[in-house]
Amino acid sequence: MHWIPTRAAALAQLEEFIPSAGRKYERTRNYDDGTSRSNVSQLSPWLHAGIIKETEVLQAALAQHSLKTADKFISEIFWRIYFKGYLEQRPTIWYSYTQGRDAAVDAIANNSGLRTAYERAIQGKTSIPAFDHWAQELAETGYLHNHARMWFASIWIFTLRLDWHLGADFFLRHLIDGDAASNTLSWRWVGGLHSKGKTYTARAGNITRYTANHPDGPLSVNGLASETDALTEDTQHGRQPLDLPAPDGRAGPGKDVQKPYALLLHDEGAHHQPLSLDQSPALIIVAARPEFRSNAGIGALAGDFARGAVAAGVEEASAHFQCDAQIWNKDDSLAAILEGANITHLAAPYLPTGWTRDALWPELAACAAEGRLKQCLPDLDRATWPFAKAGFFGVRKAIDSVLGELAIPVH
Repeated sequence: MHWIPTRAAALAQLEEFIPSAGRKYERTRNYDDGTSRSNVSQLSPWLHAGIIKETEVLQAALAQHSLKTADKFISEIFWRIYFKGYLEQRPTIWYSYTQGRDAAVDAIANNSGLRTAYERAIQGKTSIPAFDHWAQELAETGYLHNHARMWFASIWIFTLRLDWHLGADFFLRHLIDGDAASNTLSWRWVGGLHSKGKTYTARAGNITRYTANHPDGPLSVNGLASETDALTEDTQHGRQPLDLPAPDGRAGPGKDVQKPYALLLHDEGAHHQPLSLDQSPALIIVAARPEFRSNAGIGALAGDFARGAVAAGVEEASAHFQCDAQIWNKDDSLAAILEGANITHLAAPYLPTGWTRDALWPELAACAAEGRLKQCLPDLDRATWPFAKAGFFGVRKAIDSVLGELAIPVH
């Protein structure tokens, strides 16, 4: 699979996959069939970049399948939204992760034994064949099947006894669809930090079964840990109230504020189409910050996709709205860009907790404090996030009501 960072490519992949989103997906989704896989949608890179939105995927799936038939696929879409909403209500998890990652990097720098074990793991030289295969596949393709991500994380934590922060960082550095919420919380779930005390254990029999159709499979493993004691942490991540932008359903400076505004496109909101803009922007500003994923540098595939997504997004937005575009580089002043264009207001796809927000917020904060920034949050996120208080079950129970609230037809 080659991911082209355009909306046209995303919609083509959506159209190709959706006929398989029903019983076939339910039956085959857990199999890692190698890089030619067709049993999963592989839409996550485009979803993460905001090139298409989850609402569009739900609408497409439910136009061809009943809610019951596509239940597993619909649930997977809501898992993405759940993770986002959970992290928005517990942002300290993200900041705790970044601190833990930095501490773990310092630890391997000062311990040659740890450093050697870490380097063998990321280079795929551990002598655990399946794990080594996935490490190399990730670096070479920028993607792993979700089941392989779980096995990999479990082996990393419980068999190799490496710090989970380093594994999560390795994923973020290379995954084209690397997402602060999904990645961080998935690693915490495997290690027993998300659902306290409940771990995910990689089993040789399970790996053999679900890699049976792999071109190099079944993938073999050896020496896996049989005991997986849950990780612990001292920090308590209390839930904070959601602070979401006003729900007027449209983007722009505001219906009662008739001012020219700039549309800011970024790594997690790279296209204007999902925003339903009710006023045309006077300027498109584009800011790509994939290097903020990690202090260790990111893989070429992940970086190229992120930069390509915002480049394609700004080109299409500029042509659609017939306005100029300007790149906001990390060393540039956003205030100077706005002043030079005689613009005071900004609209942007919502900046979720994670590295994109960390990278852009220092200069956006003043606009937000003065009421000059409007973040555009999808109605699906707004309706679902309040249910992401604890485990996924709360969101799972709310799926019918959320679909009804958004008037997404179900049959």
